[in-house]
Amino acid sequence: MSKEEDNKAIVGRWFTEFWGKDVNLSVIGEIAAPDMLLKYSLHEPRRGRDDIKAFMTDFRAAFPDLHFRGTADLIAEGDYVVGQWEGGGTHTGSAFADFLIGGLPAATGRKMHFTGTTVLKIIDGKIVEEIGLDDGVTALTQLGLIKPAVAGLDA
Repeated sequence: MSKEEDNKAIVGRWFTEFWGKDVNLSVIGEIAAPDMLLKYSLHEPRRGRDDIKAFMTDFRAAFPDLHFRGTADLIAEGDYVVGQWEGGGTHTGSAFADFLIGGLPAATGRKMHFTGTTVLKIIDGKIVEEIGLDDGVTALTQLGLIKPAVAGLDA
C-alpha cells in the first residue's frame, strides 16, 4: 500500500474507534502520537494522550450515545488526510463544561447533530494533529447555549 493508503487506514480506524459509536480508548495509545494536538472550534485545544483521553471520557459521560461517522471518502495527500463527518448525541449524562461558550448542567436531554471537516496529520504511523472545523453554531443552538435570532427583526 502507498503511504496515503496507510494513512487513510489509520484515520479510518481512528474515526471508527475514537469517534464512532463504540469507543475504544486504547486506540489513543496505539495510533495517537504522545503529544498529539486535538483542536475543534467547539472546545479548548487538547494536547497529549492523557488530555485527549480525559476529553473523550468526559464527552461520552455527558453524551453516552455520542458518535460520528464519515460522510465522504477520505482524501489523502502526503502526511495529511481529510475527512467529512456528521454526528452528535443526546445529553443524558453528567454536566459538561468543555464548550468554549459555556456548559450544561447534568442530563438536559438536549440533542445535538452537526457536521464538520477534519484534517489529520500522520507521521510514522501516528496521528500528530487532528484539526477540525465543526458546525458549532448548529450544535450550540441545539443545546440551548446560543439563542436563535427572532425572525423578522432587524439588527
